[in-house]
Amino acid sequence: MKIYTRTGDTGETGLFGGERVPKDNVRVDAYGTVDELNATIGWAVAQVSDAEIRGRLALLQHDLFSLGSNLATPPVQERGKKPKLPPMPTQRVEEMEAWIDAADTELPALRAFVLPGGCPGAAALHVARTVCRRAERAVVRLSGTKGSEAELLAYLNRLSDLLFTLARLENHRNGAGDIEWVKHLEPKPSS
Repeated sequence: MKIYTRTGDTGETGLFGGERVPKDNVRVDAYGTVDELNATIGWAVAQVSDAEIRGRLALLQHDLFSLGSNLATPPVQERGKKPKLPPMPTQRVEEMEAWIDAADTELPALRAFVLPGGCPGAAALHVARTVCRRAERAVVRLSGTKGSEAELLAYLNRLSDLLFTLARLENHRNGAGDIEWVKHLEPKPSS
């Protein structure tokens, strides 16, 4: 199978089920942003030093592929046939909540806004968190058009919370700690 098909050269792409749509379609934007999130998490896996966090992120990448497949499939029209899709990982929402709760018992109490950064793995997780929020916004735009993406929204919302917590955990386990936002930080005088 060749990697190029030339079918997208005119600015259109095919959804699962065969429908052709412009590449700036809200559905394409939603699954494309989830794909970007998956790639960003893959990059974070390469940066994170903690094996437990890397393992959880790798699991979530498989979930995101399933989410993307479901997003790439428009609602079935009357008498239409829906392609066979991977199941939605809806059970993972509760599992992510448990991971967040477990991490919170290890982390110092959150007393201020946290700036993105710290060790390389934590910084990468913060980037993934922001891409996750953008993916969530793209799915919200899609859900306002047709079909129900409520399960996807809950998953992405919890995932962004988890990515924030994992960034803090990666910093904590590397001795970096949180970088707290200082409301009125004065610049240091130049020498």
